[in-house]
Amino acid sequence: MLNMLLHILIAIALGIFAGIITGLTPGIHINLVSLLVMTSAPFLLKYTSLLPLCVFIVSMSVTHTFLDFIPSVFIGAPSSDTVLMILPGHKMLLEGKSRNAVYLTLIGSFFSLLSALLLMPFLVKFTKLMYTLIKDYIGIILLLIVSYMVLKDKNRKTNILVFFMSSILGLITFELPLNQPLFPLLSGLFGLSILLNSLFDEINIPKQDSEIKLTLNKLESAKAVAAATIAGMFTAFFPGLGSSHGAVLASQFLRKISIEGFMILVGGINTVNFVLSLVTWYTLEKARNGSVVVMKEILPNITIQHLFLFGLSALIAGCFSVILGIWLSKIFAGLIEKVNYTMLISVVCIFIIILSYVFSGWLGMMVLFTGTCIGFIPIKLGTPKNHLMGCLLTPVIIYFIMG
Repeated sequence: MLNMLLHILIAIALGIFAGIITGLTPGIHINLVSLLVMTSAPFLLKYTSLLPLCVFIVSMSVTHTFLDFIPSVFIGAPSSDTVLMILPGHKMLLEGKSRNAVYLTLIGSFFSLLSALLLMPFLVKFTKLMYTLIKDYIGIILLLIVSYMVLKDKNRKTNILVFFMSSILGLITFELPLNQPLFPLLSGLFGLSILLNSLFDEINIPKQDSEIKLTLNKLESAKAVAAATIAGMFTAFFPGLGSSHGAVLASQFLRKISIEGFMILVGGINTVNFVLSLVTWYTLEKARNGSVVVMKEILPNITIQHLFLFGLSALIAGCFSVILGIWLSKIFAGLIEKVNYTMLISVVCIFIIILSYVFSGWLGMMVLFTGTCIGFIPIKLGTPKNHLMGCLLTPVIIYFIMG
């Protein structure tokens, strides 16, 4: 018993360390590390058992969801889960409030984690019923929400253009023989286009506030956490829906949300999505998350005791991740003032181009180039970049409707 406890504690610590690396390094995803764990399982099982391997993945995944906003805030390098907060985060960076931006996402992640864990007992009992009731109507619901999202303001023609072009690119990209279609697609639409625009505009990074100074509206913060929890729950239940989809959908129902509220919202969704994916694994025997898919392969039969242990491991990793996030934001804020920002952005752009080629070859480069061109449209025409999420939403809507 003591030996197993020691193995689990070591797995949590190593998972947190791995989550730091994946969270701070653009292009290295938790799914990749999870697959490495699975392929190395025969060797690792000489020293431990299956359960600590899964605990490692849980701790790594939760830590990743807390920390992967840091590169998005400071250098604009997106992952599939942080693309929507690049502009708000970048704006706060240019105002010298980068630490505030990271702190807001940490607030969203931590309190959404708590709400997800509190909901676990309820969801274990009612997930099957909820899934049965609404699974046949997801495509129609998404179509109605997207229509509202595109048509709600005066820039309807521009919104439709951006949504349509990104949708076509998404549909084509997912039909191409690419190993990692999301990386060049989202890096072009949201990453490279913003980074290159920063280069063209010759942006200078101001001195960053050394302290975190926030005056939060408690009601708005609570609404953002609640919306993140509901959206994360929604994305955890249904295949094809990711955290970015949830952020788009949830933001449509929080009218006049401030930048601070939006950062809390996007900070929380990804964490909730992972934690509640554990519930859908247990109740529906369906893995809705890449890391959970690997865990399901490692540990085919999950019990309620396993679920409780995973939840406790997630809580421990989340507590450490808040402290790590605050500390790392201070380090990054100090470094960003000392480096040549133009040179840094140039290096990141080259890094994204190289990774796109490594992951997806010349086809990936074409997707990256096309996505970058489309990504400039909302920047120059002044329409929200969230309409670029048509690249993911449209394939999902077609998937659910055509089924």
